[in-house]
Amino acid sequence: MTSPQPTPENHAHAHGHAHSHGPAAPVSQHLRKVIAAVLIPFATAVFVGLVVLWPGGAPEHERTGVGFDRQTVSGRVTDVQQVDCKDVNAAQVPPTGDTSTPSGREAQQAQQGTCEKATIEVTSGKDKGRTFTEIVQPDAPRQLDEDQGVVVAYAPDAPRDLQYSVTDVDRGIPMALLAGIFALAVIAVGRMKGLMALIALAVSFAILTLFILPAILQGSNPLIVAVVGASAIMLIALYACHGLTARTSVAVVGTLVSLLLIGLLGSLFIGWAFLSGNTDDNTGLIHGLYPDIDMSGLLLAGVIIGSLGVLDDVTVTQTSAVWELHQADPSMGPRALYRAGIRIGRDHIASVVNTLVLAYAGAALPLLLLFSIAQSSVGTVANSELVAEEIVRTLVGSIGLVASVPVTTALAALVVSADRPASGGAAAALPVRGGGGGKGRRRKR
Repeated sequence: MTSPQPTPENHAHAHGHAHSHGPAAPVSQHLRKVIAAVLIPFATAVFVGLVVLWPGGAPEHERTGVGFDRQTVSGRVTDVQQVDCKDVNAAQVPPTGDTSTPSGREAQQAQQGTCEKATIEVTSGKDKGRTFTEIVQPDAPRQLDEDQGVVVAYAPDAPRDLQYSVTDVDRGIPMALLAGIFALAVIAVGRMKGLMALIALAVSFAILTLFILPAILQGSNPLIVAVVGASAIMLIALYACHGLTARTSVAVVGTLVSLLLIGLLGSLFIGWAFLSGNTDDNTGLIHGLYPDIDMSGLLLAGVIIGSLGVLDDVTVTQTSAVWELHQADPSMGPRALYRAGIRIGRDHIASVVNTLVLAYAGAALPLLLLFSIAQSSVGTVANSELVAEEIVRTLVGSIGLVASVPVTTALAALVVSADRPASGGAAAALPVRGGGGGKGRRRKR
């Protein structure tokens, strides 16, 4: 394999992740028509899909009072007192008196410690101003402090004294502050592109919450909903952040091809491995409330949406790298552009795949710890449905990422090489060499 000139490769490699390469030279009118012939029908199909599948809100259901399906209101801790756990009957030792079991030992320790008796005031809802007490054991993972904001669960069918209970703490202020710091950092470094990225992020979140989730709850096919929603997010995010250019259009097509591959592989292996998608309390609750939802389809939809963000980065970087190589050396043909671009892509994909695997492993770390405690073998762990879901999710997404590099690189090399500088606006973007002669030729056209 012959190496391209070092200058273009180093230039593209240095700027591969920045996605800020200056304005690309305009492409010819013919090439614009070819790209439009591919993308306009695709964008139209996505728009039609949004209209046809638009849910109009999540369907109503009778609350179960379990997990996230509880009614909640805001509350505030008004007073905290130290009390003896025995006085408030915080825990009971098993009737047999057996304290050799973990639950028996925990109950005995709770009785011997000092508990907190917190007074909570309801600050929202129809019972605003009502107070109740909450007993917090010494070994509880969540302790309460005076004047602390809390989330209060409401059980209307319970006895009056037991209708309210603290279910979580109010994290609104620190979360909002962190989001503000993130937005300021993005705008300070990215400037206008950073602002457009934040707008695209807001639109992506809106599509997720207003279209994808309600449409799945309404009973639409999760795979179709995910493909339409992910395609809408991709179009809006890429064009908003990188402009309506041929370079961005090539990245869009490369992302679309990779998403289709992920969808096909995910559908094949989720069915082949008999993954139900119903593996924990949350998915079980969803299936109980909406039994018509295809849970394995929901799993596949999660694979597609989860892979989209990383795919955008890979395809935009590869397209920009090929465009920069072509601008640095216009004499490079499609084969030479592909060879140079794929070398950049190999470095990129190695880091991205590792990032994806570690991200999924980090999310499943508590589960992996449980298997480690149980001293299960690697084969047993990998065969369990909980871990098998994460393995399939990781490997299918990684295969799509790996495939996106040669696909996008080849597509970008073909498109940028097929452009003819002598046609349309591309000629105006090329430098004119030789003062009078160049000007004379331009006037002659």
